[in-house]
Amino acid sequence: MAMDTSGFVPKGNLNTDSGALKNSGRRATVKRVLSFLSKYRIMIVISLILAFVSVLFTLLVPIMIGRAIDGLGKDHGIVSHNLLLAALFAVIVGISQYVMNLINNSITYNTVRDIRNELIVKMVRLPLRYIDSHSQGDIVSRVVADADQFADGLLLGFTQAFTGIMTIIGTLFFMLSMNVVITLAVVLITPLSIFIARFISGHTYKMFSKQSLERGQLTGLIDELIGNEKTVKAFSKEQQSLERFDEINERLTASSVKAIFFSSLTNPCTRFVNAVCYAAVALTGALFCIGKMGSISGSITVGTLTVFLAYANQYTKPFNEISSVISELQSALACAARVFEVMDEVIETDTELAATLSDCRGDLEAEGVGFSYTPEQDLIKDLNISVKKGQRIAIVGPTGCGKTTIINLLMRFYDVDSGCIRVDGKDIRQYTRNSLRSSYGMVLQDTWLRHGTVMDNLRLGNPGASDEEIINAAKACHAHGFIRRLEKGYQTDLGEDGGDLSQGQKQLLCITRAMLSHPSMLILDEATSSIDVRTEMLIQSAFEKLMKDKTSFIVAHRLTTIVNADVILVMRGGKVIEQGNHETLMAQNGFYRQLFMAGCGDV
Repeated sequence: MAMDTSGFVPKGNLNTDSGALKNSGRRATVKRVLSFLSKYRIMIVISLILAFVSVLFTLLVPIMIGRAIDGLGKDHGIVSHNLLLAALFAVIVGISQYVMNLINNSITYNTVRDIRNELIVKMVRLPLRYIDSHSQGDIVSRVVADADQFADGLLLGFTQAFTGIMTIIGTLFFMLSMNVVITLAVVLITPLSIFIARFISGHTYKMFSKQSLERGQLTGLIDELIGNEKTVKAFSKEQQSLERFDEINERLTASSVKAIFFSSLTNPCTRFVNAVCYAAVALTGALFCIGKMGSISGSITVGTLTVFLAYANQYTKPFNEISSVISELQSALACAARVFEVMDEVIETDTELAATLSDCRGDLEAEGVGFSYTPEQDLIKDLNISVKKGQRIAIVGPTGCGKTTIINLLMRFYDVDSGCIRVDGKDIRQYTRNSLRSSYGMVLQDTWLRHGTVMDNLRLGNPGASDEEIINAAKACHAHGFIRRLEKGYQTDLGEDGGDLSQGQKQLLCITRAMLSHPSMLILDEATSSIDVRTEMLIQSAFEKLMKDKTSFIVAHRLTTIVNADVILVMRGGKVIEQGNHETLMAQNGFYRQLFMAGCGDV
């Protein structure tokens, strides 16, 4: 028995996104973020008003304290009055900041919710080609980790930007009203702080983009390893897997450390500039206090100097706060770019004139069909099939000949590159995808069961089915026996992908689900591969009922599922090389007979 070891490496080319991330402009990303924020403009206006109130009363507090200091030893009434006002203003600041933070939280997480909703809506409409060519872990990382990182950066941006800008403007206004010279000493040093912050932020965006990419690769590898854990253990590849993990983990660590290191330079650099600014205010103000610079614009009191020193801290504080979250903002923009990259992918759309396929008869033709997953490698070439209503078509051939690809084309998971496929005489591209796919019932080798009860999973095939109909279908498919033995029968909760059920039991549930959907056409792709021979023999009677008067396509290796087929298509190298029923093909002594004899009954 051969086992597939490809699960050790994440599928898809994980490096395909790096160029797009580097070329994704921050300006365009910011515009996209603002478009999502626009629906919350009223809340943003309220937050701005509260930020203004908070800043205004924050700036008034030092004035009250300065007046209280100047009143010491002169008038105790003035001191107590100003101190009470300072306390009242501090309470107003606290309340306004609390409400503002509540609003900012609401704006941020509602925006991220909207982005996630749009992203999921987009993803379910993406063509299968995109899903097949990208790591599932990387896609999950974009929806979960990148969106969360974006939320953290956006929240910090809201909290710091509103109050920070207003604090800078308000502080400058109050300082200019008191002393122009001291204010100039502050303003002249400010550009140095801005230059440092901008220089560092401009160099950290690419670093955080690379960090996001590496994190997506690591998530993809973990997803692959967990999903193929049995294969990893069966081939004793634990050490190899750990080495692969360590390699990506080291790259992620290196890119993260580099990004954080450079972004962390911002805070100490700006704090140094702020310390210089504070010293300049203290020195200049002290000279005014002692009258050494009184001839320039008059002397100031000790209380006024106290106000200036407080304002110097408040003026420089926003630069510190904004610079301290630059790393978060750059990381958030890099993550947002990865999310928007998925949103910009071309989705599956139907033409405006697409018709709804209803009352499908089941006549199907493939004429001159050509298809390949990659341009440089042909797969299906000049495929011609003619199927009439109620016929059972078996598709056999060696691995990689295109059997499952035909199913993908019939369901329009992929569109043909040349030729056409017709259902009831009409090109399937002229039907809506939903109506075409609803006409098929599918049972695949890979089972899929969602978290929920057994009854919930079976009802997916027909949401309107009654409990009695579901139980009868389960009996017909020989699933009723093991369901009844479960802890709560049909109300037993199943874990992720069927929980503790065996592969055969999960496949029986999928067969029952297909029977409940009452499709016009049926596709069985290795549908009984995980079922024992005795159960398979019993279930053939259920398939006989299910396939009666329905066009059926059967991809299988076991003799029991194809010997009774009306037509057997023998494929090789993407072409149908033989066609007929079992007896006819065996009599031809061709490739089908070779497969049959080599498999000792398994085709």
